[in-house]
Amino acid sequence: MTDFLMHTPYLMLIICGFAVTVTMMFMVWMLSEKINNAGIVDVFWGFGFAIVTFFYEVLAYLQGWGWLPRKTLVLIMVALWSLRLGTFLLYRFKRHYPKEDGRYTAYREAWGDKASMGMLGAFEMQAVLLAALTLPFALTITSDVPYFTLLEWLGVGIWLIAFCGESLADHQLESFKKDPANQGKVCQIGLWAYSRHPNYFFEWLTWIAFYVFSLSTKGGAYTAFCPLIMYYFLTRVTGIKATEEQALRTRGDAYRRYQESTSPFFLWFKKKQ
Repeated sequence: MTDFLMHTPYLMLIICGFAVTVTMMFMVWMLSEKINNAGIVDVFWGFGFAIVTFFYEVLAYLQGWGWLPRKTLVLIMVALWSLRLGTFLLYRFKRHYPKEDGRYTAYREAWGDKASMGMLGAFEMQAVLLAALTLPFALTITSDVPYFTLLEWLGVGIWLIAFCGESLADHQLESFKKDPANQGKVCQIGLWAYSRHPNYFFEWLTWIAFYVFSLSTKGGAYTAFCPLIMYYFLTRVTGIKATEEQALRTRGDAYRRYQESTSPFFLWFKKKQ
């Protein structure tokens, strides 16, 4: 493990990656204080992966690190996924602005007078997590193996499924919310009939894809922490937990019935009532 960690190109990229994310999230915190809306951090979380990976690519290009076709493919996958996610979150933020996401409002109420510093700490924790999650990208970008492996192609295939699935889930939810007749109702159309959070499931599957893609690179197996961390956060911390707490506050018994009948994360058939 030590050998690949001390590999100069990889080590330089990850150090720079942490510096970029910490600086970026500090600036986002300053912006959030100015507009009094912490929800803006979600937008930069989405775009952040493309920003950091592009920075890696530029540095690797200038230093002559890695195999160009692989670097290009990694950038395409990360950029398409990250820019789609960031654009979706930006659209959602603008639609609700200046109203703040209920999750962050709840944090403000819980933290009271310490809310500002609490948000800064939360933003910087996201910065560290974001940088850590880009480690598979830095690893594969610096690989100089002059051909694509079967595991890399398998990773691309999983990524395509995840990208299309998450895009479809987001589209279905937005279409449901746009219909005035659905106000106050629980979305149970399309993929949402098989999972309460199909968007989170496919988000997690994206990280499985990145992990599989990195397995052919020396040290790639150690990046298993990425899908594991994302699974934990999506199911126990900022994903399902926070989202469902908010849904129960706004939709009450209707959402409780949805919880009783529908899988929380993985796609599966509804339970018979």
